[in-house]
Amino acid sequence: MIFLGMTAAEAAKRRAELTKSQHPFAIIVTCSDSRVPPEIVFDQGLGDLFVLRVAGNVINDHSLGSIEYAVDHLAVRLIVVLGHQRCGAVKAAKETIAAKGKAPAHIQSLVTAIEPAVEATVNGDLEATVRANVKNVVQALRSSVPILKAKVDSGELKVVGAYYSLDTGSVTFLDEK
Repeated sequence: MIFLGMTAAEAAKRRAELTKSQHPFAIIVTCSDSRVPPEIVFDQGLGDLFVLRVAGNVINDHSLGSIEYAVDHLAVRLIVVLGHQRCGAVKAAKETIAAKGKAPAHIQSLVTAIEPAVEATVNGDLEATVRANVKNVVQALRSSVPILKAKVDSGELKVVGAYYSLDTGSVTFLDEK
């Protein structure tokens, strides 16, 4: 297997380096949508990013534990919550909530997690809800105790939201307000 921009020899050398330890510089919390591969979106290589992917880029205790591990044990100092254009999970949540229905099986857990963004953008379009969902996850991470909030408050950790355009391939960092 050859990684983007690497020869087979370079890729083998990089894999060998990573068998000893990892030092990602950022955590990316993003959607599991196959059209949004963080390493490609941010032009990064093997070992550069600590990536968590779940539909709708929502977090739960398991993902939060992974994030805390990366911050506490790997000394990662940047978290990027990356939503994207035409997110199917956010669209499904909007439709399910509008119909006053329930999604099947465990999909309902995604709807429940995205519901505050849907409620905050009742008259907004899908993209406004995607952005609101990103901002909600950013706020949840910034206020998560005991590890993340303390690091954010001390300035050791930055948590930012971003939006990926499927149409253009560009990333826009969201205003923190």
